[in-house]
Amino acid sequence: MGILYLVSTPVGNLEDITFRAVRTLKEADYILAEDTRNTGKLLKHFEIDTPMKAYHDHNEERVTAGFIELLKDDKNLAVVTDAGTPGIADPAFYIVREAIRNGIKVVPIPGATAFVPALVMSGLPAERFVFENFLPPKSAKRLRFFEEMKQEKRTIIFYESPHRILKVLEEMKQVLPGVPMVLCRELTKLFEEALRGTPESLLAHYKERTPKGEMVVLFNTAVQDRWDFFSTSSELPNECE
Repeated sequence: MGILYLVSTPVGNLEDITFRAVRTLKEADYILAEDTRNTGKLLKHFEIDTPMKAYHDHNEERVTAGFIELLKDDKNLAVVTDAGTPGIADPAFYIVREAIRNGIKVVPIPGATAFVPALVMSGLPAERFVFENFLPPKSAKRLRFFEEMKQEKRTIIFYESPHRILKVLEEMKQVLPGVPMVLCRELTKLFEEALRGTPESLLAHYKERTPKGEMVVLFNTAVQDRWDFFSTSSELPNECE
């Protein structure tokens, strides 16, 4: 049978792709892409002409069986997400599970992802952490989540959009006032930055500036007495441009 490859692609800077990833994409029989237009730009840049098929949240249940049959027919498939590692905040889990059920080999091609660089550059403890993907869309559920995190000792990481970040910061201010947090945006891109502060200070920052770019948000309720570079004022220390 064929092999299902999970190929990590850059989250911004195209230089972050690995030699192995490029070779795998060139040698696969098909590439399963979350967004064929977005992935098409990547393939064009690296002169990869492997045919693509769409694989995303809206068609995963309908098309997965057909892809499993291709794998059984000795075809190698490479799954890519819009950016980063397949299976994190995208539908790759579904086809991985079905491949395993059918005895098909699954091979990850490691590479870029957004939350790991954010964690290691944050200054928050990185030895133990929890990744929460995107938080629930409803405010009541997010408030309940933040309440539950009051006693969590590990660093918490989640993704957030610029359209909702003000609401999320307001909710964090309400439930976790003064908690040390870091907001990373546009990672690996030209306007990459890491804002370190509290819900209060980051909220004040974004009330004066329009939030832009996909964001990784991190906080830790257990470090308030250990990390003196986190400020509870409206100023943002260690802001990177």
